[in-house]
Amino acid sequence: MRTDPIRAARPLAAVSLALAVLAAGCTGAGQTGEGAEADLDVSTGVTDDTVTIGAHMPLTGPAAPGYSQISVGAQAVYDFVNANGGVHGRTIEYLAEDDAYDPTRTVEVTRELVHEDEVFAMVGGLGTPTHSKVVDFLNREGVPDLFPSSGALMWNDPEKYPLTYGYQVDYTKESKILGEYVSEEFEDAEVGYLLQNDDVGVDSQRGLDMYLQDQAVAVEHYESGAEDLSAQIAGLEQEGADVVVCACIPNYVALALLESARIGYEPQFITSSIGGDTVTLRGLLSSFAEQAGSGGDPDDFLNGLMTLGYLPPVELGGDDPWVEFLRGVYDEYGGDAPLSNTTVYGMVQAVQFVRALEAAGEDPTRASLIEALESLESGGPGLVPFSSTGEDRGGYAGGFITRYEDGELEMVRDPAVTDSAEGDIEPAEVDRPLPEDIGPLAQG
Repeated sequence: MRTDPIRAARPLAAVSLALAVLAAGCTGAGQTGEGAEADLDVSTGVTDDTVTIGAHMPLTGPAAPGYSQISVGAQAVYDFVNANGGVHGRTIEYLAEDDAYDPTRTVEVTRELVHEDEVFAMVGGLGTPTHSKVVDFLNREGVPDLFPSSGALMWNDPEKYPLTYGYQVDYTKESKILGEYVSEEFEDAEVGYLLQNDDVGVDSQRGLDMYLQDQAVAVEHYESGAEDLSAQIAGLEQEGADVVVCACIPNYVALALLESARIGYEPQFITSSIGGDTVTLRGLLSSFAEQAGSGGDPDDFLNGLMTLGYLPPVELGGDDPWVEFLRGVYDEYGGDAPLSNTTVYGMVQAVQFVRALEAAGEDPTRASLIEALESLESGGPGLVPFSSTGEDRGGYAGGFITRYEDGELEMVRDPAVTDSAEGDIEPAEVDRPLPEDIGPLAQG
């Protein structure tokens, strides 16, 4: 077993070859080159002592702030499980490869994880523009593709991607919940959208428009990798947007808040789940403000921010058993950074994999892992239901809305669920297991 499983990306000498391999001749998801179905009755990546899994992650690059903590959180859970006997006596070896949020690098590191490291499954590959470049390859190679760290609708397409199972609430579901809330609580407001210019933005706008099309006055997009949002913020202000709904990764939420403050523009910002982690935003705001030669308390920019969530937030406090458990695991096995909701995201992802691996049996195969995954009956630590059935791989099915003020969160919209079409939004009902109900977690 490697002593440092979270590794930097290898040199990219074979990138063009990897791109060709992944792009060429895909005869269908879950199939091999001659059209035969991939053999899932195998235990690739499983030994008598270990189970090896992989992920591609932005450990460097524009999405690293905050998102690099996902693999830290996941590793903490795996270290806890390994220290307490593993799963059916096997430890979990977690290889999180750095792709820098660059699709070209994603192709390269994924190919190496599958062909050289021979991982049992991909767990938590991060990013819509990145994971979309390897989802065909993983299905074709017969590698279970579990819990992509992205809310794109394409992860819930059993016919096209039979081995892919979503995790986070998809962008359309969460934007429906945000859109309904804005239409009810800000019914007279002019609304602007700030969207990432890929499937994040497309899927998010689809849900928002179901409720806000008549109120929307501006739609602004940014490209991942951009370093400035002044034109987008100016456009939102010029059109008179009183409320700005942002489907943005953390970097761009922070830039939007800072640029708005710089020009004296004060809309109500409401973010989707991907960019609303306040611990991450505090760090980004401090760093960006320092680079700009200005200062100020990050709360001066964050106060009033509303965000959708679906996992128990660390700021809510109270006696949530999962927050208490995960905080204890992180204190012992995590890194130096403070526990954040992004860290919890990775920890819950790992919990869900551990649950599936335990249910896959003492001699797991890729087929038994898929069967076990489809038998998960609850949302796990989440506050809304979780779906990983043969027909619905949507992951978490909804969310709640919080408002941030001086380091604390207030829940302003209770947990709700919906679909990715035009179905109603309804109160969430979820049967959450306790940590001690899950065998590999109870051993500690």
